[in-house]
Amino acid sequence: MLKNEIQSILDSSREAGWVLEPDAKSLLQVAGLPVPRYGWAKDMEAVGTIASEIGYPVAAKVVSPAVVHKTEVQGVALEINSKEELQDFYRKMSLLPEFAGILIEEMLEGEELIVGATIDHQFGPIVLLGIGGTAVEIYKDVALRMAPLAPEDVSSMLQELKGGKLLSGYRGKEPINFSALTDTLLSFSDLLMRITPFIESIDLNPLLCNAQGCVVADARIMLVNQEENN
Repeated sequence: MLKNEIQSILDSSREAGWVLEPDAKSLLQVAGLPVPRYGWAKDMEAVGTIASEIGYPVAAKVVSPAVVHKTEVQGVALEINSKEELQDFYRKMSLLPEFAGILIEEMLEGEELIVGATIDHQFGPIVLLGIGGTAVEIYKDVALRMAPLAPEDVSSMLQELKGGKLLSGYRGKEPINFSALTDTLLSFSDLLMRITPFIESIDLNPLLCNAQGCVVADARIMLVNQEENN
């Protein structure tokens, strides 16, 4: 059974056909997945307040139901160090269709992974784990498993990744927290099993992992077309 907060977010997102990132972060947080400190600035007045509470530098992203791929409209800004920079970004983004504010969140560092899921009509929910960021398009270094996942599934997926060395302390870097990564993937799998009837796909890219833990830096949840299913 879905928690009321998750069901409410899914219901309110049906018209757009996907879950806006601030709502996606809230949904993931309710489901027990780690997300950055963030705030949704729906007007200019909230911009400085949210950034001050989080602490500079911050990242900012456009929020609009008409903008699924934010990078295509230059809708992501990183390492913003002042209220003035943030307000300039807000003003530029406000010119985009159906502008609904900006997401402001803390800047984090770590190895970039992608965690995703699609619903296969024959096999059901499939979980993907791979080396994330731009590398996922170049190297296509991913492992797939049917959900639900068990801890041994996560372990075997990691062993399949050619870029796994990057996670284990490559060239003097600290290894990532594999326990935190396992917990994140198991929580993701559990959420996936609960919301499978409502979604087409989920992408967490990147999932940033370091020695301290893992955090979902970006999330996209695409919903099923309810009219097609009726």
